[in-house]
Amino acid sequence: MTAPLTGISSMATRQVLNELAKAYEQQSGQKVAVEAVGGVDAARRVATGEAFDFVVLAGDAIDKLIGSGQLVAGSRVDLVHSGVTVAVKSGAARPDISTESALKRAVLAAPTVGYSTGPSGVALVKLFERWGIAQELQGRLVQAQPGIPVGALVARGEVALGFQQLSELIHLQGIDLVGPMPAPVQIDTIFSAGLCQASTQAGAVRELFAFLASPAAEEAKRRNGMDAA
Repeated sequence: MTAPLTGISSMATRQVLNELAKAYEQQSGQKVAVEAVGGVDAARRVATGEAFDFVVLAGDAIDKLIGSGQLVAGSRVDLVHSGVTVAVKSGAARPDISTESALKRAVLAAPTVGYSTGPSGVALVKLFERWGIAQELQGRLVQAQPGIPVGALVARGEVALGFQQLSELIHLQGIDLVGPMPAPVQIDTIFSAGLCQASTQAGAVRELFAFLASPAAEEAKRRNGMDAA
């Protein structure tokens, strides 16, 4: 019996990886254990030498870890992509976000706006800067702590309007999904897997990656608010 494959991922892919890891174990007999934390923390832990067999993070974070030598060159496999969805507390009025201008009005009207520490949060702040409203939003922007879904802040009433990948909002109680950001400003993140230099089971990891990127995994991805990359 081979040793379990150990991985670390950002919270955005937690649900889908858990589901697919179980499916892969049933199919292959290979156990897979994936720890999900904030993406910034996951990248830091790998960069500082903590040993895993594989990592699943936003594609640019995987590229950085390959560049710094923690992941094997050429091992990146794109798995899923996920767009950002807007959420409000259950029962709250749902603002119009159907166009870029409507979304901008909704953001300006919200007493508090929540965003993540991940790549979608960085992109959202850049969008506010491009719109010229970053100064106006000072004091109203609430960044969720690493590993805490923005939707949890929305559900508790700490944030009136929350932005995060659909995959991190879809299973949460206490929130209503208003809908995706309109196409001209949609923030879409590709999440990729990379093989760790520290792994002693490279062949088994590559077999896992092939399954995660295969058509057999697509239904689970859709069920968890993501699309195949």
